Amino acid sequence: MSVNYRTSLKSTRMSAVVTDIGATGKLEIWTAGFATKLSTINLANPAGTVTSGVLTFSGTPLTDSSAAASGTAAAARVTDGSNTIIDGLTVSSSSGDIVLSSTNIVSGQPVTITSASITHG
Repeated sequence: MSVNYRTSLKSTRMSAVVTDIGATGKLEIWTAGFATKLSTINLANPAGTVTSGVLTFSGTPLTDSSAAASGTAAAARVTDGSNTIIDGLTVSSSSGDIVLSSTNIVSGQPVTITSASITHG
């Protein structure tokens, strides 16, 4: 049986996530299984807004002007610059937590997040 929270509590919890990300938040794009970090993108401050238990990241599109490695983007995590805040985010070019302009990342080329949101379970 899944656990359910009232919407106001979901929003409170997701607002705490935004606070935890802080002013130095980063979104890291990885290959499957977090094998290779492809890109690191600075998040806005604050990182996003929360409505009805959904954290929507601010400032999209967000771009890393030069990918660190080549590969197929499959996972993402959010850090405060040092510590992992959110792990196991889905990545695609059409749906998922993090939507990229393309999941085919080439080292040295730009990486663009077109939208990003996380829904509290």
